[in-house]
Amino acid sequence: MFEGLLNAFRAPDLRRRILFVFGILFVFRFLAHVPVPGVDRTQLASFLDSSPVFGLLDLFSGGGLTRFSVVALGVNPYINASIIMQLMTGVVPSLQALQREGEYGRTKINQYTRYLAVPMALLQAYGFMALLSANNVLTTPFDFGSWETWTQIATLTAGSIVLMWLGELITEKGIGNGVSFIIFAGIVSRAPGAILAFVASPDLARLVLFGILGVAAVATIIYVQEGQRRIPIQYASRVRGRRMYQGGQTFLPLRVNQAGVIPIIFAVSILLFPSQIASYFTSSPDPIGAIARGIVSLLSSGSWLYVILYFLLTFGFTYFYTAFTFKPDETAEQLRKNGGFIPGIRPGRPTQDYLAKVVTRITVAGALFLGTVAALPPFIGMISPSLNGLALGGTGILIVVSVVVETMKQLEAQLLIRQYEGFIK
Repeated sequence: MFEGLLNAFRAPDLRRRILFVFGILFVFRFLAHVPVPGVDRTQLASFLDSSPVFGLLDLFSGGGLTRFSVVALGVNPYINASIIMQLMTGVVPSLQALQREGEYGRTKINQYTRYLAVPMALLQAYGFMALLSANNVLTTPFDFGSWETWTQIATLTAGSIVLMWLGELITEKGIGNGVSFIIFAGIVSRAPGAILAFVASPDLARLVLFGILGVAAVATIIYVQEGQRRIPIQYASRVRGRRMYQGGQTFLPLRVNQAGVIPIIFAVSILLFPSQIASYFTSSPDPIGAIARGIVSLLSSGSWLYVILYFLLTFGFTYFYTAFTFKPDETAEQLRKNGGFIPGIRPGRPTQDYLAKVVTRITVAGALFLGTVAALPPFIGMISPSLNGLALGGTGILIVVSVVVETMKQLEAQLLIRQYEGFIK
């Protein structure tokens, strides 16, 4: 890995891309320390400690929620907008037709997602401010007639939109997926604080235990993330003009987990939504207040329902996102056009059905893995409250390892392209 990074820094264009990513992440961390006025920090810390759900949101925002910074909402509104657009793409015919138009269609859908992220950010900013007001965290009145309220909502919304823009800049001009990098930076930013806390009160036995668990978790994640089923592809000899091209044999790699870490992010967003809406009404008169408090209690990270729904949603979203990203019909058609076929399988519809069956089977392992990684830490925290921090650590490790592995693979691909270019020249 380190050799790959050194080789990447030797290439001027890759070095510029990497430094650009570091520059954007520096801007993100700077914004995470710019506070929004009108909040009692002590009351806010107490509220977040009592709410594991918002603790997970704070993890994704890199501590922005704890500081009530301008990026306190993180990229959660954009993620929710992406989920809604992907669901709509599967049911709205016009969006389905737009998706089939290649790069132009993807660009238009991304543009619609950005538009949808703005009202989502406004809604979440308003809801979060109402929740803080109900828990006596705000030092300013929460009222639409108050200039402070409008300023706070506008600031939180603008911060989320700026993060969305920074993420897209990383995707366009840097290396890797920008939104994943923003979440990655937010999680990694907790490492210095954890190290300082350990130095202040060292516990060697606990450190060794967590070190062993961490190494085992990273090794397992990499093993599963890199696992793939190789489908043999045979290309027939073909004649073009006066030249004859010899056939060859290669393979089509189908990854066990093609969805990456996206299903967990989707599942977290879906789980947070009803709990977040219900929390706005916890101080309302009964029976509305009682129902809202019941929903918040049922969907807290210490409940069985939360663990079961977390596993099922992650499992389901793994299949959903795999079906969204891998198209057996398009792959089969591309093979047919290029003269390729799977030995023993006829081109066309039989190849499409075969690829769909293989992907469905291997995705079971990937979905079970992601569901276990997502649901096991809160399950352990529910059984042993002293290990409740694992509820954040398990998801965080998976996101960090996945982002690092994907980024290194993209760097290696870029380096390989440059080696071929140098050879051709």
